[in-house]
Amino acid sequence: MNILWICVVSILNNVIVKASNTQPQQIHLAATETYSSVVLTWVTFDPTTSSQVYYASHGSSFLSTNATGSMTSFKEGKITRYIHRVTLINLKPKIKYDYKCGSPANWSIIHTFQTLGMGPNYSPTFLVYGDFGLTNAQSLPRIQDEVKSGKIDAILHIGDIAYNLFEDDGILGDNFMSMLEDVTTQLPYMTLPGNHESSQNFLDYRNRFSMPGGHESIFYSWNVGRAHFIMFSTEVYFFLEYGMDPVKKQFEWLENDLKQATTTEARSEHPWIITMAHRPMYCSTTNGNDCDHKESIIRTGILFTHSYALEELFYKYGVDLCVWAHEHIYERLWPVYDRKVMNGSYERPYTNPKAPVHVITGSAGCRENHTTFQKNQPEWVAVTNSDYGFSKLTVHNSTHLSIQQISDDQNGKVVDSFTMVKDQENTWT
Repeated sequence: MNILWICVVSILNNVIVKASNTQPQQIHLAATETYSSVVLTWVTFDPTTSSQVYYASHGSSFLSTNATGSMTSFKEGKITRYIHRVTLINLKPKIKYDYKCGSPANWSIIHTFQTLGMGPNYSPTFLVYGDFGLTNAQSLPRIQDEVKSGKIDAILHIGDIAYNLFEDDGILGDNFMSMLEDVTTQLPYMTLPGNHESSQNFLDYRNRFSMPGGHESIFYSWNVGRAHFIMFSTEVYFFLEYGMDPVKKQFEWLENDLKQATTTEARSEHPWIITMAHRPMYCSTTNGNDCDHKESIIRTGILFTHSYALEELFYKYGVDLCVWAHEHIYERLWPVYDRKVMNGSYERPYTNPKAPVHVITGSAGCRENHTTFQKNQPEWVAVTNSDYGFSKLTVHNSTHLSIQQISDDQNGKVVDSFTMVKDQENTWT
């Protein structure tokens, strides 16, 4: 009898493990090039016969629409993960949908997400931050509260994710994505790579995320409201052991994207051009990073040749706002080009500025310490802050855009805010 019971328990344990390994985990949404579709991504630890999502408008009696996607796999250390991607199409703007994902082997619980809006009167608000990890994720409760308020359209994570996705055979990355699941199941969680994603040529990052554009989530652009967002990798400039081709390929893509975004038709529909990437081209910190240097690589190009310089490119095409992370602080600059302040006017520096505006937001919380600031600040620095927190970006309309810096150390206090106004074409282009 005891032997029989042991055999039954052993069989049950194997069944439980098998079921658990096909249970959808780390579920997260990503926007696409259009408001009417999203990509849902999740992980299992065993392969499944299919990757499916059932969904319907919020409050429906049953999930009537089925979508089927694909499964890929990658191995980090000793662990193989199966990545499932399903695209949901024909969605209506600014509508809530209920969904579950998985396969006949195992389904997730039912989650609810809201689609992005559309049209000239749509004013999206984003949470923006970088350098956010599993350890010391101080801003997480406040981020969760912001999402629960229903007033946030998407989150933009500007590199350095989990600290680090690949560690402990990728288990640290699994735990980080699971920690975020109550946020990432509700709205698009848009990412780009930072230096902490560089292991094995960004293996974990390329496999875990599903950004639009077909470039393995390394660089892409998308339109939301009256803004054109360009997300790209600064890391191609620093991890040259992977070759120069990634630098060349991305730069050519960037210029082509900017050419398209600055046509008369495109700019009339999406007048704000916003770039986001991990390492800044300017900063006033003291840790010896690239942005501390007068001739930073991101700003002036590859050493000696000064090829693939980004500041000149962004200035040429009239980029309005450049958002960065990497430095574990918040920093706002005056409009600046070639280290010269180019305010719109003395009284209203951010009204029709004569150069791009730069913001650094890398203080959401991670296992590394805050960065310190220089005692003698350069003239192009407007505001610095070392509190843990994140930024909130709102694209109000075709002429107004605002950013607030939310301090977690000060219980959600807005420690900086400014509004950019442009009621005429960028005069420097």
